[in-house]
Amino acid sequence: MPFVTTRDNVEIFYKDWGKGRPVVFIHGWPLNGDAWQDQLKAVADAGYRGIAHDRRGHGRSTPVYDGYDFDTFADDLNDLLTHLDLQDVTLVAHSMGGGELARYIGRHGTARIRSAVLLSAVPPLMLQTPDNPEGVPQSVFDDIKAGILKERSQFWKDTAVGFFSANREGNAVTQGNKDAFWYMAMAQTIEGGVDCVDAFAATDFHEDLKKFDIPTLVVHGDDDQVVPIDATGRKSAAIIPDAELKVYGNGSHGIALVPGDKEAFNQDLLQFLKK
Repeated sequence: MPFVTTRDNVEIFYKDWGKGRPVVFIHGWPLNGDAWQDQLKAVADAGYRGIAHDRRGHGRSTPVYDGYDFDTFADDLNDLLTHLDLQDVTLVAHSMGGGELARYIGRHGTARIRSAVLLSAVPPLMLQTPDNPEGVPQSVFDDIKAGILKERSQFWKDTAVGFFSANREGNAVTQGNKDAFWYMAMAQTIEGGVDCVDAFAATDFHEDLKKFDIPTLVVHGDDDQVVPIDATGRKSAAIIPDAELKVYGNGSHGIALVPGDKEAFNQDLLQFLKK
């Protein structure tokens, strides 16, 4: 299996499908690169090279105990892009992965990057503060960590419901969606699960977003029950110069996985890649 070894000797697993201009996918929490299988096939079939890695402590990458912060994640991504010597890259990031994308640009710039897609992503700030009243209260993040520590298997089964908006009438969520979420979540280390909550809750990406100088598409569902659009997607689109915002009506947090929204997102992504 393909791995890249980071500067601190962590092995990062990645998939590499197709040939052509590279499209690198960055997964959300608590998932791994398998969450992008549909998109990897879509871009490879369209003549691009699709790449998706497992974040450290997730999936098949080294199950380390530490390093669950966005500076480290961004540097891991840089190690991957450098190892594969990728140029003219489109970065596509979901949820927590959006923070990884933003911090990568904040730390490493856009010399290798052609464009970016932020899908249901956490920037600029998830946590509710006096300056970010639309954000998520700290008590919610405390409850998430407590759920993981108490009995993470059942916690992930319960969390899948809101992740996909399966609690909404007329939803298209399948049992397979929820099972796949559980399977990927259980491949994340318990320490990574808890530490990532602190990271994506409180990390401020405002300054990173101001450094974007590439075409950027922001995609967000207006029924995202995990990452509220008014605290994140709408604000990111306003901060990033000339960003395009596309709002999916009744869209859940798991847009790229749920039937219907998944196909629509794939088409939007392929159209954006033509720019």
